[in-house]
Amino acid sequence: MTRFADTTELGRLRMAADVAITDVINVKPGERVLIVTNPEENVQRISKALFDATVRAEGVPTLIFQEKRTQLDMANTEVLGALRTHPDVLISISAEKLGKDPDALGEPIEGEEKSYDHVFNFLLGEKKARSFWSPSVTEEMFAKTVPIDYGKMRSQCEVLSSKLTQAMEAHITSELGTDIVVGLHNRKAKSDDGDFRDPGKGGNLPAGEVFISPALGMSDGIIWFDGSISSHDGVIIIEDPIKVDVKDGFVVRISGKGEAKEAVKLNESLVKGKETAMKFGEEGKLKAAEAESYAKNAYNLGELGIGLNPAAEIVGNMLEDEKVLSTCHIAIGSNYDEDAKALIHLDGLIKEPTIVLKYNDGTTETIMDAGKLITD
Repeated sequence: MTRFADTTELGRLRMAADVAITDVINVKPGERVLIVTNPEENVQRISKALFDATVRAEGVPTLIFQEKRTQLDMANTEVLGALRTHPDVLISISAEKLGKDPDALGEPIEGEEKSYDHVFNFLLGEKKARSFWSPSVTEEMFAKTVPIDYGKMRSQCEVLSSKLTQAMEAHITSELGTDIVVGLHNRKAKSDDGDFRDPGKGGNLPAGEVFISPALGMSDGIIWFDGSISSHDGVIIIEDPIKVDVKDGFVVRISGKGEAKEAVKLNESLVKGKETAMKFGEEGKLKAAEAESYAKNAYNLGELGIGLNPAAEIVGNMLEDEKVLSTCHIAIGSNYDEDAKALIHLDGLIKEPTIVLKYNDGTTETIMDAGKLITD
């Protein structure tokens, strides 16, 4: 496909959409592509650009709208019904989130080896579709961070993913005072490397991170979040750093510097995640035992990630923030191995960390030194 150097706003968006459809997810002639979005301006225009790019790639696109959903809301029945038609490609360009699947929450969908609490996860997990999703994306972000050197980034992702998978633990420190050991034993790292060309593959656009689910109950120490952090009502660029004490894999205390307003907001978000899970249990949306587990896991350490997108900046939008070079992020809530399910997943950034991996044979390796990536 010929790409013209059109530097207008519309031209940059069209080029990014073509890169997404051809380079990232490789839509083939005749493939069915489902695009789910909201009627907000940014995501609506991006979705239309992706629709048009799919047509240029000779795919068969369908564009469906629902009102904006948060990570505690349910997706529309019609959206879930469209997903259940098993399209070849799933694209979620949402102002915030796709929304939960109430049917699969109540009666999980059984796969070959595991069960799923959302039809979207089932289609990916069972390799019936490929996908990318861009929660809270903006036009500027999409145009800036999608057309990048995927060859270089995919190589970095491959190296770091292998190292994290082999590691027994990661020791993370920072100048501000972060000092935490995150257990990784028997966990497999995942790469959001922008290579979603095969069934079962999927991730964010913008892409650019390696991430891993911490081993359950095996993380201890102190985190100082100082970049940005997700909350139940939006992403916060941190002015007063947040201190989080972790014991046996769970958050046990939240405090902060200065007025600590960000710390208060994070605590409110975890309480809300816990209380909403219990409410779902009372309403029958979750079984009683599941509700208790979801509530407990609102405080679980759910992810360690390392940003790798060279075009990303901290802008107060976690979709882009967590991809920033020279940062790592740790999430509180659900994990990606789906053995610690929660209704929330709140990412927090640590700027310029040092990350030292420890392997089973006792050797150690520094993969990031004060924010400088070391991949050799």
